[in-house]
Amino acid sequence: MAKAKIYIVDDEKDILDLVDYNLSKEGYEVECFTSGEEILRKVKSEVPDLILLDLMLPGVDGLDVCKVLKHTPDTAGIPIIMLTAKGEEADIVTGLELGADDYIPKPFSVKILLARVKAVLRRKSQKQAESMDVIRIHDLMIHPGRREVLVKDKPVHLTYTEFSLLYFLAQRPGWVFTRYQIVDALRGEDYPVTERSVDVQIVGLRKKLGEAGKYIETVRGVGYRFKEHI
Repeated sequence: MAKAKIYIVDDEKDILDLVDYNLSKEGYEVECFTSGEEILRKVKSEVPDLILLDLMLPGVDGLDVCKVLKHTPDTAGIPIIMLTAKGEEADIVTGLELGADDYIPKPFSVKILLARVKAVLRRKSQKQAESMDVIRIHDLMIHPGRREVLVKDKPVHLTYTEFSLLYFLAQRPGWVFTRYQIVDALRGEDYPVTERSVDVQIVGLRKKLGEAGKYIETVRGVGYRFKEHI
């Protein structure tokens, strides 16, 4: 698996060399930049997994770079760790408010730098994994990580079983599942199956979903399926 790509932005060559060496040693793909203008040009053609951004830069400073990146849709999701000098508390607060993920004061420990980089990249991976599992179909959103369902951006409060049933069906739109398959998926094969138990859950689920309940279709003589269109 390819290691993350990291951009370092700092106008001090000693800092660039130190960070570049240690990140490369860890297997990361690293590119170095000495100005805000350079990094803003670069991200238009290639977006990294993380940016280490010095706040004190000539020309366009680090805070301005952070603001531009976080207000541009294509780059808003790039994690940013600010590199800061002592006495920049106000700038640190501003940077965090603009959307920066973390900061490291200079002079810094290489071990701390590597630990912060790994932590931020890990959080990014977790967010990506969660977002991949989210199901969005028209005005219906199902978020398994939060066990949250929204219909037209309004929360729908479901029981544990109702949510599990909805998510199971919605993962495979168009597929028809028998009541036995549904219970097996939700409760395990040793759980006693009755047609009535599944039907009752479906009735309650449809009622709570309102108009979106029509996504759940009864297939007579077989079971249920989730439709992509009402």
